[in-house]
Amino acid sequence: MALFSSLSEKFSHIFSKLTNRGKLTELEIKEAMREVRIALLEADVNYMVVKDFVKKVSEKAVGDEVMKSLTPSQQVIKIVNDELVNLMSSDSQKLKISSAPPTIIMMCGLQGAGKTTMCAKLGAHLKKSGKKPLLVACDIYRPAAISQLKVVGKQANCEVFEKGTQNPVKTAKESIEFAKKQGYDVVIIDTAGRLHINEELMNELKNIKKEVNPTEILLTVDSMTGQDAVTVAQSFNDDLDITGVILTKLDGDTRGGSALSIKAITGKPIKFTGVGEKIGDIEPFYPDRIASRILGMGDVLSLIEKAQEAISEEEAKEFEKKFRQNNFTFQDYLAQMENLKKMGSLKDILGMIPGLGSKLKNLQIDEKQLDVNKAIIQSMTPKERLNPEIIKASHRQRIAKGSGTSIQQVNQLLKQFEQSKELMKQMKGGKGLRRFF
Repeated sequence: MALFSSLSEKFSHIFSKLTNRGKLTELEIKEAMREVRIALLEADVNYMVVKDFVKKVSEKAVGDEVMKSLTPSQQVIKIVNDELVNLMSSDSQKLKISSAPPTIIMMCGLQGAGKTTMCAKLGAHLKKSGKKPLLVACDIYRPAAISQLKVVGKQANCEVFEKGTQNPVKTAKESIEFAKKQGYDVVIIDTAGRLHINEELMNELKNIKKEVNPTEILLTVDSMTGQDAVTVAQSFNDDLDITGVILTKLDGDTRGGSALSIKAITGKPIKFTGVGEKIGDIEPFYPDRIASRILGMGDVLSLIEKAQEAISEEEAKEFEKKFRQNNFTFQDYLAQMENLKKMGSLKDILGMIPGLGSKLKNLQIDEKQLDVNKAIIQSMTPKERLNPEIIKASHRQRIAKGSGTSIQQVNQLLKQFEQSKELMKQMKGGKGLRRFF
């Protein structure tokens, strides 16, 4: 499901009506702002946040600069974009790294929000930037919480420090000493969660905070709980003075109310988002990119970053060379399908392309088709993969049988492949495509 697809679709509809007009009257802008207000409330954005947002946009939208502009609709969209960015932005958006290692990150949250898994995801993310993180098991109450941290820690290739069911405050303190001796420069403490906020939980968290003096206190909240997530963030902030929020399950939340409300209500920024179930599915939160996607303008920067992670520079150069020489084979096609899968959901990737977001609502994308195509290609002989033109009717029958598919599916892939080659031939003069193809 594309990020903020419902809100993006509504905004696109609102602004398309403005774009179809020439100069705008104050009444037309007022009507558009009424629709913006309804769209935000339906997206589960906090009422007071919506009220303040619409007021700021309205005041700027009826100014002389907009009313007398040759392209007033573009001016209004720019104002909405800027205010969305302001709504989510903060000077402390980036993760703070201590000048004297280790950086201590205290993770907190209610049960079910994905806190323990997020500890490992954050560890994996920091490893990519050259850090050496240590995960610490301080949730001694939830059954199998320590075992879960060990499992996800192994997936993230991060060591886990645990002392069984001893006092969590003591475990947290001992982990810092262990990290200093063993050269770990980041300590990520997985604290206890509860089904709901209570005094016992908060007292333990306050004691851990007092003992280890964390660099960051990050609250993990489930974005799909909407305004409940904002309420939880407010409660934790009141008691612990958190430094930031991590939103999980943002890939499944088409409304986005929590993402647009948390910073305005708590004053604390969203620092990371969970966008999938894999260990690598964590992203820094960029307000400008989120605003761009909400307004249907795509997110090219995130798309480029995903491509850079999936495809090495050497691979990209080699593919570019093949395209320019029109020497693209099924072996290359198979490799590119693997790279595409590494980048995540195909619908999310397409949603990052400017202009496509609002058009994807009714588009049915069968992610399993990539696996079907892979099976078909793997049923070809090495010679057939390198020279698809030799694949005749008898070959197609054998390939279909070997891949458990039909001759029609094999024919469809061969046609797709030829169309891709033709498209690449047309695009080979383009620059800046190296990372994508």
